[in-house]
Amino acid sequence: MDTNRLSQTLAKALNQQMTNEAHNAQIYLAYASWASNGGYDGIANFLFRHANEERNHMMKILEYILKRGAKVVVSAIPAPGPDPVSINDCFEKVFKSEVENTTSIYDIVNMSMAEKDWATWNFMQWFVKEQTEEETLAMDLLSKIKVAGGANAKNDALFVLDSELGKTPDDAKLAQDATAANP
Repeated sequence: MDTNRLSQTLAKALNQQMTNEAHNAQIYLAYASWASNGGYDGIANFLFRHANEERNHMMKILEYILKRGAKVVVSAIPAPGPDPVSINDCFEKVFKSEVENTTSIYDIVNMSMAEKDWATWNFMQWFVKEQTEEETLAMDLLSKIKVAGGANAKNDALFVLDSELGKTPDDAKLAQDATAANP
């Protein structure tokens, strides 16, 4: 008896998203190592934590595919690409990667809606919210770096940012959660 509850199209897309999440983990891992080698231990800590978060996303998708009775396909992960040339470049690359990931997630949401696979559509809503947090966090960091001087930020400003990021929570406050009493 076939117990697979995912279409071939959605199973393929979810497997690809699982690989995307693994790739993003590798990107964060590479950038964290780069930051650590540059003496930015707070930034490295922040990026290492996000590498682990991306691996958790990968596992979440893997478990979902299995629980829907489909086959998990573990594929090669692309290389993370060249090291950043500055802290500003690092977080611009992080933001770009998160936006690409969001686009891929939206594609799966659209596919699941078109197929009327409401279980997958519902499952993917967690990722939609997560990507909103990830993009907001990256934009907030880029704003801080911009204030610090952007690509021309001086060492003292980067020292403060590095110190902050070692303690920064991994979640961002979202506009959708704001209220008049709690902006």
